[in-house]
Amino acid sequence: MKDGIQGWTKLNALSELGIGKMAIIESLDLPDEVGHHLMHMGIVPEARIVVIRRAPAGDPTVYYIDGFEIALRRETARSIRVRTIEEGH
Repeated sequence: MKDGIQGWTKLNALSELGIGKMAIIESLDLPDEVGHHLMHMGIVPEARIVVIRRAPAGDPTVYYIDGFEIALRRETARSIRVRTIEEGH
């Protein structure tokens, strides 16, 4: 489903993305303390993030952002809104 911008699709929770998918962070809907901590690690609006792998039990998930791999629990990733990028863009 396109929203009018070529190569972009609807907003999703970060936790909904599959392995290997890339997205742009749009917003963080987290308590200030947690949000500030994540922002210091590079999880900020307009940052590009890639889903790298999930733990065998499915939680946490490892993401690649700004040269680093960061593991986030599903509960936290569910509160981060991203705009997915279609492959080839």
